[in-house]
Amino acid sequence: MLNRLPFDEALRSTVGIPKRSKLLDSSPRSRVWRVRLADRSLVIVKQITDGGDTGADADTRFAREVAGLRLAGRATGPTVAPAVLATDLPSRVMVLDHLDDLGKTDDWMPGYAESLARLHALTGPSDAGALPAWSGPTAADAESFLALARALDVSVPSAVLDELTALLDRLDPTPHHALLHGDPCPGNDLRTTDGVRFVDFERAALGNGLVELAYFRIGFPTCWCAMSVTAAPLAEVEDIYRTTWHGLTGRDVPGDLADACAGWLIQGDALVERAHRGTVDQLARVPTEDFEWGYISARERLVHRLGVVADMTRDHDLLHAVGRLSSTVAVRLLECWPTLRPLPAPDTRPWY
Repeated sequence: MLNRLPFDEALRSTVGIPKRSKLLDSSPRSRVWRVRLADRSLVIVKQITDGGDTGADADTRFAREVAGLRLAGRATGPTVAPAVLATDLPSRVMVLDHLDDLGKTDDWMPGYAESLARLHALTGPSDAGALPAWSGPTAADAESFLALARALDVSVPSAVLDELTALLDRLDPTPHHALLHGDPCPGNDLRTTDGVRFVDFERAALGNGLVELAYFRIGFPTCWCAMSVTAAPLAEVEDIYRTTWHGLTGRDVPGDLADACAGWLIQGDALVERAHRGTVDQLARVPTEDFEWGYISARERLVHRLGVVADMTRDHDLLHAVGRLSSTVAVRLLECWPTLRPLPAPDTRPWY
């Protein structure tokens, strides 16, 4: 049976004898069980499946998640991820520490920001090669963004291309080695008595932590439940992140948050769920169709991101032209489709 618990003799001898198991909701790319062992302890069993990928791709995701979790296991004091108790490579199975999730709270962001900084601070230059480098926007993404503006009859100043070319250079992950979760979305963060812990490290990478701190401003770009964080809550979580990072590393957070936000803006694949990324030019679809992911449409996500970049770059020496273009494109989208809704506030986030 496809959903039969994959728990072989080697796992039984290492972890214990499973007595009861419950299949949990998960993505098509994995199967996850909560398992009660003979000693009455609980564990999580996760099996990476093909999920439309080739077997080699599934093997890569398995290796990437295990590597990310083991690096996350370096945390001292409160942990930031479940411990890896055992693995079965041929079956792509990992047995993880069970986390007791406390569930819903309105004030979830401060703990999230602190744990995100603690996660990012766990790795450094000596870990180069332990995970793939973060994959950011490309020259093709920049051109797609400019093509979108033109398709909306917005003039593109020549300075914009120069700024985007320089932006791509600044976003090069090579000099950075923060442990990135890869998809730090609601549902992948569990609130425990010891703080927030992250799960689902299939997209773990090394890069600049600002690309994930940017989630608060840019609307959680890899998540179906996009949200808008503003004003005092935004200032609080960014201060918590930077203070935590500095306390752990003795250094200020490197890089420019405006760069990270602009990078998310020009990536059309950040408008769709993972299964549809890399298939077509998603930005090219926007002028002719408004496709939904979750309960938010692509145009609504895009208007939010355009507004964020416009606001952040008004006095930005290196992204001033990009910011002005972003503002104009946002206005144009709202002129064409005036019923587009703002992103919801974070107190509406889903809880699992």
